Amino acid sequence: MGFETTRANQKGKEFRELPKETNANLSTRPKRSRRRQKKMSPVQRLFETCKEVFTNGETGFVPSSEDIERLRAVLDELKPEDVGLTPEMLYFRTQVALTTPKIRYLHLYESEKFSMGIFCLPPSGVLPLHNHPGMTVFSKLLFGTMHIKSYDWVADAPSNASTDVNPSETPAARLAKVKVDADFTAPCNTSILYPTDGGNMHCFTAVTACAVLDVLGPPYSDPDGRHCTYYLEFPFTKFSVDGVSVPEEEREGYAWLQEREKPEDLTVVGATYRGPKIVDL
Repeated sequence: MGFETTRANQKGKEFRELPKETNANLSTRPKRSRRRQKKMSPVQRLFETCKEVFTNGETGFVPSSEDIERLRAVLDELKPEDVGLTPEMLYFRTQVALTTPKIRYLHLYESEKFSMGIFCLPPSGVLPLHNHPGMTVFSKLLFGTMHIKSYDWVADAPSNASTDVNPSETPAARLAKVKVDADFTAPCNTSILYPTDGGNMHCFTAVTACAVLDVLGPPYSDPDGRHCTYYLEFPFTKFSVDGVSVPEEEREGYAWLQEREKPEDLTVVGATYRGPKIVDL
């Protein structure tokens, strides 16, 4: 899951009044294209900025701090109406009959360098804990309230392979530190996670109906080793591992994460993006 003008200053030159333009003069001027005359839409501006920021995008690529702030600024200004969304749309209605609500995904754009898309979550909708290997991700909450919980791996911490979990049958759990565990209500700042920092594993839970726009650079790609992995969470006290100790008062800030298959109750349905058109020239 994120613009300059110059002026010529001719000091010291003698001022000379220019001849007034006539209709004949104007008629000989080349006409500007309609596209140049038309103001760029916010979503087109986002697209153009992403193209520049992720020009050299590959696994593990992190944009410069200047580019990160530039893309964040564009996303921070984005509004639901800029992408054709309102909270009253069918995507966001409460689904009483379903234990786990369906989530709609609106595909905006994808290339080898980056992707853009919007997750539409009804109340209680959940995107379970998952990772973003080798990616820099920008997430913009367009409207609603969402609970975000995210983790980063604890570097060099041993796994729980020595516990009662059989590593030959079940993946070993790894120690992770909580990065974020809070509710966010739009409008709020765009959140950013990095390949090894910022909460690379995260879970979204819709407190109210909400929409979140994700920019991923680069996008998921199984052939390139960027596969989406889901995780189970266990409290720190679940396992006792030699060489791993955390003060009792800090233990709530840590958890053991264990790889799992994609949750069977997770249903993400593709839907048609009906906002302003994105033009890729």
